[in-house]
Amino acid sequence: MIEFGHGTHVGLRRTRNEDTYYADAALGLFLVADGMGGHQHGEVASALARDWIVAFVRQGRSLAEAIHGAAARLLEHAQRYDDALPMGTTVAAMRFSEQGYEVAWVGDSRIYQWKDGLHQISHDHSLVQRLVESGAIDEAQAKRHPQRSMLTQALGITALAQLHISMAKGPLASGMAFLVCSDGLTEEVSDAGIADIVRRHDLAAQECVDHLLLAALDGGGDDNVTAILARIR
Repeated sequence: MIEFGHGTHVGLRRTRNEDTYYADAALGLFLVADGMGGHQHGEVASALARDWIVAFVRQGRSLAEAIHGAAARLLEHAQRYDDALPMGTTVAAMRFSEQGYEVAWVGDSRIYQWKDGLHQISHDHSLVQRLVESGAIDEAQAKRHPQRSMLTQALGITALAQLHISMAKGPLASGMAFLVCSDGLTEEVSDAGIADIVRRHDLAAQECVDHLLLAALDGGGDDNVTAILARIR
């Protein structure tokens, strides 16, 4: 059985929410998309990507196939605009089945697993992450880097030939939990702070999500924030 909670908030500095999400225990599909672009392009991009991914999964496609298909559709859609504004989005998605869990992502929206502690499954597709991996900067410097929001991969912006969809999978066990979220949470709340909330099994999953959103707002709320927490019972 899957118990889950979900929520999104525009934050304290933005006028529009370019985040969107989908949560469906019957389909076993949970995803977060964080849009980018001017003139409402970001919220359109994230919503279109969400709808196409859901449609492709319902057709029996794998997560990677669904995300690739959404990326192709989004690039086609963006080409219909005459202006030069970007129309892109991140995506972080997870799918549960009898065979286990499968996760896939593009961009810097994240996926965490709780199992005897909080572990980040995803790795950011960002300039700063590349610098960390090359040893040019450390994790502490990465959190303060002025270009920490610069992505190296995004649906609707990265050409299909260069698009890299990262994936991971594994078995499911009772007591596991998975968190998928936009960077509006991870920019404002440390992993330790997230873990303190996710580990509270005395709270329902929805209560944990509510606390995560409040923590992001208390941390500054500079961006839209979205989170889904799914527990395996």
